[in-house]
Amino acid sequence: MVMVYSKALKEKLEIGRVIGKIDTGRPGPTLVFFAGIHGNEVAGVFAFEKVFADLEKIKDKIHGKIYGISGNLKALANNERYIKEDLNRLWTKSNIKKIVTKETPTEEEEELVDLLGILKEILKDDSGPFYFIDLHTTSSKTIPFITINDALINRKFSVLFPVPIILGIEEFMDGPLLSYVNQLGYVAIGFESGQHDEEAAITNNIAFIFLCLVFARLIKKKSLTEFESYFNQLENASGKVSEIFEIIYIHRIQNGEQFNMVPCFESFQTIKKSTPLAISDSLPIVSQYAARLFMPLYQKQGSDGFFLIRSITNIALRLSSFLRKIRFDNLLVFLPGIKWENKEKEILRVDLNIAKYFTGPLFHLLGYRIRVMDENYLRLYNREHAAKTDMYRGEKWY
Repeated sequence: MVMVYSKALKEKLEIGRVIGKIDTGRPGPTLVFFAGIHGNEVAGVFAFEKVFADLEKIKDKIHGKIYGISGNLKALANNERYIKEDLNRLWTKSNIKKIVTKETPTEEEEELVDLLGILKEILKDDSGPFYFIDLHTTSSKTIPFITINDALINRKFSVLFPVPIILGIEEFMDGPLLSYVNQLGYVAIGFESGQHDEEAAITNNIAFIFLCLVFARLIKKKSLTEFESYFNQLENASGKVSEIFEIIYIHRIQNGEQFNMVPCFESFQTIKKSTPLAISDSLPIVSQYAARLFMPLYQKQGSDGFFLIRSITNIALRLSSFLRKIRFDNLLVFLPGIKWENKEKEILRVDLNIAKYFTGPLFHLLGYRIRVMDENYLRLYNREHAAKTDMYRGEKWY
């Protein structure tokens, strides 16, 4: 057990790994929430306390199972993003394989092993469909938003919520928890509820959790009298921005770099080309795009200085969905310079000297995550291949 403090509420809360669990014994989906994967993001933890207290009052109306799980307990106790390393950058299959056999794991590696054990137990013992939700906050002021790996099951579920959606952030980050869960084939979405220490970040989390319960079919809409209130709360908090965005640029902070954002920027703020955004080693960084600023860094820990995003057209989204449904990517290997890297057909290998005109937007449309191997090759990972689509096909949102 650890003690967690909320600056927004000026309250303390003692928590363990499982903050709340509801199992009514009635068949239904399994909904798993994580909070505090970053230890300075406590809004989700305090939202759990309120939500599970309220759920106990309407337990007879719930079908399925609900979990509220805390992330980095040691970092939560210190109100720090992490102790030694970012827990939300460790969840790659190769990394996990090494960590679980270590004799002396780091603090975050111990947290990962514990969380991995709970995750495996839930998937073994509980019934689907499964939904995994990771609750976060940001260091800058922001409207609430959703982040997802761009698998169709994630996209279809996410559009139910009245907040903007960011696609493909995992292409720019190694090892987020939700990317690992998504590679197992399940719906996995992140929700960023607001700035770290704002009370609105807690209330937005509460609203989002209850909407999840309705949309995932654990509670009927008519049984939740506050449904419209929660929906309107998030819609108003997001400024009625409900577009789907993609990342077009990220500034990565290098080791030893002295990086400082220009003060008072907000996430989703519209910026013009050549706008000064930050100072790096005494030199200004200006935007190369007219775009929206996303998650500017206003805290000491962290390696992503800022992102730039732009909205995706509805035509592109519909075309993307259609091409994936007909498995158009199977035809790509007939093009010169493109071949499957393995027999499981999860990874495409692209020779840039031959297929340089078939990169970027086309592969994103088809659901591939791009990873640069070297100056001559790209390795493209299929987001759709592992998706357990049949598990969700019967859900109303699908």
